[in-house]
Amino acid sequence: MKVSIIGGGGRVGSDAAYALQLGGVVREIALVDMNPDMAAGEALDLRHGSALSANQRFTSANDYSIVENSDCVVITAGSRRKPDESRLELINRNVNLFKAILESIRGVKLADGATILVVSNPVDILTHLATTSGIVPEKQVLGLGTVLDTCRFRSLLADHFNVNATDVKALILGEHGDSMVPIFSSATVAGVPLASYPGYTVDEAQGVFEFTKKSGAEVIRLKGGAGRAVGISIKEVVESIALNQEKILPVSSLQTGTLGISDISLSLPTRVGRKGVHQIITPSVSAEEREALHKSAESLKSVLAQIS
Repeated sequence: MKVSIIGGGGRVGSDAAYALQLGGVVREIALVDMNPDMAAGEALDLRHGSALSANQRFTSANDYSIVENSDCVVITAGSRRKPDESRLELINRNVNLFKAILESIRGVKLADGATILVVSNPVDILTHLATTSGIVPEKQVLGLGTVLDTCRFRSLLADHFNVNATDVKALILGEHGDSMVPIFSSATVAGVPLASYPGYTVDEAQGVFEFTKKSGAEVIRLKGGAGRAVGISIKEVVESIALNQEKILPVSSLQTGTLGISDISLSLPTRVGRKGVHQIITPSVSAEEREALHKSAESLKSVLAQIS
């Protein structure tokens, strides 16, 4: 499988490339960046480690010629979010750049069944634009959505309850942003409902979610930008596509009626495999969670209407 990363010289793109190198699943990683030296440096650095990782090829360029025949195009390019800025406020700075990227992708021939994975923010809005661009069929477009938020949420819940992070199963759905929705009603620790786990209180669980919600901004404040967990999250989605694993992940995709939500892209549990979206799962949610998801959809639709 060939994966091209647009913005591959940046923090998120390069961390995604490194995570994919360690995964050893994809056979070729192409880095595209406006800064050719950064892309070339990242590709060379990755190449240096290949003898101890996997049989992979690394290339770089500042044009889209190397995107030809890609099985998956990961778009990470875009302006970085400021610590006090919501993801949706990025829209005026990122939409024009994103549209130019889409036109560049349109100009190359992708592999049959190729997918587009949108990471750039505001990810749900940009995923929707990619979905409606017609470059590939709708189900072959995904956004990273709340995969990262869910990963953060599970890890922080694990810290709070002093358990193994891989034992925590909890979802964040809806928008990757201010209106994201924690699904406490189905959260578990090793199969035990979170609400019945020793030490659980509603206020403390909500506090973990609130910290999750602002964790991205906190990482940006502390180190200048997020990258490691984003890279791992991207790897999770790309490898589910590459290996046709059909993992159920909270990626962003075009909604056509699940939970009564339509005509917008946001995150719901989704079976992800070869050629992208295989099935959107209707989650069991409380009445309050359902209402919050509808509000999240309406919030995104309001923003989308301003740029359509």
